[in-house]
Amino acid sequence: MYDGLKHLHKGIFYFVTIVLIVAIVKFILGAAGKKTYTSLDNKLSLFSLIGVHTQFLIGLILYFVSPVVAAGLEDVGATMKDANLRFWTVEHISIMIVGIILITVGRSLGKKAPTDTAKFAKQRNFFIIGFILIMSRVPWDCVF
Repeated sequence: MYDGLKHLHKGIFYFVTIVLIVAIVKFILGAAGKKTYTSLDNKLSLFSLIGVHTQFLIGLILYFVSPVVAAGLEDVGATMKDANLRFWTVEHISIMIVGIILITVGRSLGKKAPTDTAKFAKQRNFFIIGFILIMSRVPWDCVF
């Protein structure tokens, strides 16, 4: 089960990354060009949100079945001194949660914004910061 979830988490990562990059580029161009916020933009934002939330749920299950995290939670003091254990037990999950929260807030504020330019700008700003945080804690040696 653990290996299957890791492969699923890795596979969804590629999809979510592509969708987020497309959404961010679309939001940058939309805000800069003062374009109309269309249903396609809304769907792109929604798919981004669904993607990161799905990724989070799978990651949360992995967190609780991971032998590395279990070892890290046994002695938190020692975990903080071990870079690998600290990454998997604390850093990865906490930064991912913050990034997902930012994307969620960006979608919510973007939907409620009064103008199309504001919708693009709100989502652009929150999605970029969330994306940067998420990418900063991706275990790149596990991705490729």
